[in-house]
Formats: sequence, C-alpha cells, structure tokens
Amino acid sequence: MYRALFFLAVTAFIFIAHPSVLSLNANNSSKTVKTPRTISDLNAEEKAAFIKHVIETGDCEWNGIKLYGKVEFVTSFPDIKIEYVTSFSDINVKFVSSFPDDCGEWQEVSSFPDFKVQVVTSFPDLKVKKVTSFPGMN
Repeated sequence: MYRALFFLAVTAFIFIAHPSVLSLNANNSSKTVKTPRTISDLNAEEKAAFIKHVIETGDCEWNGIKLYGKVEFVTSFPDIKIEYVTSFSDINVKFVSSFPDDCGEWQEVSSFPDFKVQVVTSFPDLKVKKVTSFPGMN
C-alpha cells in the first residue's frame, strides 16, 4: 500500500504540486522559467517530510475512484477488482446501511452506484478487509 501511495505522491508532486513558475525581472526584459522539481531533487529531510505528508493525507482514492460511497458488486466490467483478505489489506471496509461518507465506508446498492466492484481470488487491484470499526486506508 505504501508503495502505491509513494508512486501516486511522486506523480502528484511532479505534475501538480510544483508547476512551472514564470517570473519576470525588474525591467521585464527577460523571462526565467523554473522547471518542476522531482523527488530525486529533494534532500533526505525533504523526502522524509514529503512521504510523511502523503501517508498522513491519503486521499482514499484508487485510480481516481473514491473508495467510499455506494458500491455495486458485479461479475463483469468492474471499476475495481478486490480480493477479501484477513491481513495485509490495502483498505479496511465497513459496510453501512446509509451515509457512506467516510473513507472505507461502503453501502451496497443494486442501482446508481458510485463505483462497481468485482470480487476475485487472484490479481486484485485492492486487497480489502471487512471490519466493523475503524475503516480506512492502510
């Protein structure tokens, strides 16, 4: 899970967090363009702070799909393939009957889902552990 968060964070850092900066000098005659920094440009202290920030502010998404809300279980054409596990999960899921508004809270529906899930036994996108309390990303 941390590996996936790390790669997501690196991508976000490169393309979103530090866009190119355009600055003009005092006489406005020349332009200086600063290119985006990459994770390899950071020193050890900056890298540690960056990774800590990514882990603490995990956005509870997988490939742009928010991992909370109304979910429909399907046998084909899923948005996400999951495998149920008892340990080493990517996300802990609590099934609720209403208001699935927090990370890891899923409400099972048969129509108008926020995302579709297929349960598989091999090659999952995410490993899911069913819980009754403390849902969320690991």
